[in-house]
Amino acid sequence: MEADKPVPSPARRAIEESDAPEFTPLFEEVIVVEANRVYNFNPGPAMQPLEVLKEAQAEFLNFQNTGESILEISHRAKEFEAVLEKAKADIKDLMGLGEDYDVLFLQGGASTQFAMIPMNFASPDRVGSYAVSGSFAKKAYEEAEILGVGHLAASTKEDGFRRVPWQEELKIAPNAAYLHICCNNTIYGTEYHYTPQTNGVPLFADMSSDMLSRPWDFSSYDFIYAGVQKNLGPAGVVLNIAKKELLANTPAELPTMLRYSTFQKNDSLYNTPPVFAIYIVGKVARWIKERGGLAAMGEANAKKAALLYDAIDSSDGFYRGHADKGSRSRMNVTFRLPTEELEKAFVAEAKEHSLGGVKGHRSVGGMRASIYNAMPLAGVEALAAFMAEFRKKH
Repeated sequence: MEADKPVPSPARRAIEESDAPEFTPLFEEVIVVEANRVYNFNPGPAMQPLEVLKEAQAEFLNFQNTGESILEISHRAKEFEAVLEKAKADIKDLMGLGEDYDVLFLQGGASTQFAMIPMNFASPDRVGSYAVSGSFAKKAYEEAEILGVGHLAASTKEDGFRRVPWQEELKIAPNAAYLHICCNNTIYGTEYHYTPQTNGVPLFADMSSDMLSRPWDFSSYDFIYAGVQKNLGPAGVVLNIAKKELLANTPAELPTMLRYSTFQKNDSLYNTPPVFAIYIVGKVARWIKERGGLAAMGEANAKKAALLYDAIDSSDGFYRGHADKGSRSRMNVTFRLPTEELEKAFVAEAKEHSLGGVKGHRSVGGMRASIYNAMPLAGVEALAAFMAEFRKKH
């Protein structure tokens, strides 16, 4: 008797049901790899656009006929300089920013920026004001405190970080060098849906987990930074977009590698940059542009988020969202189930359905579905369908 055929994964079904032409036997192994890919809801490193991965795969051994891999090419080579300049231009174009802004690529993660920002821009006489809305916003504030230049403008800790601070709650220091916010709080699933008004105080923002995910007035911000491993590429590089005059005026007494002016003056090439990560960021930026830019990204991401929040809100309390509705993130959907035993079962059964990375952060518990730009609608539909099935079963 013929053995039962295994149930195809959502990825396999998507391939089988697509209108794409059949691959030749030469690429049979590639098909198997794609079919075994899961929908990756991890918060970062996160899912990357499949088209970008395929393009990088095709170029991997011989980048632009140099005879070298992108991993081997010199960061001083004209081919990489072209990659760097194109990535910067596409990012500024997507953000609608002009020549008064510069784009830098740095290392050390967003966590290093937590210290570099107050070191470069704050002092005991001109402190950094911080709106604390979650774990990473809190870490940024704590670094400024260590340096003796931190001021707490607002905090939603007493509310369990279920929301972001409202405009009327922001108490910016009279002598503030900047107001720092974290636009999207990955762990708690909250997001700013407004741009804080600062009465002339420069506005700094950590946009690590919602960067280039929607149309936004980026020109209202003086300094933006983002670890790219969520929406824009692999781990290993930090994207920094800031007003040129800010970057140029950093203290000369700081160590060379801790001054923003060092990277600005050397076009991010003072030392060896993370070449591969920048290369992928450039491809992702172009991928966003080719798909309609931030307007299209924003529409798609809003639709994906609405599907999951509807699954939560229509569950008669079986699923309970963590974030207040007015602060819900369109990138990280966080929710709990009735018991921890059910939460463990949800994670295990989701994995069996090729739905990975849905376990929430240990400090919050429950579930977290990160639905960044590269997560296709089909993946979110598969998760919403699984949520309905799991609820019916339990």
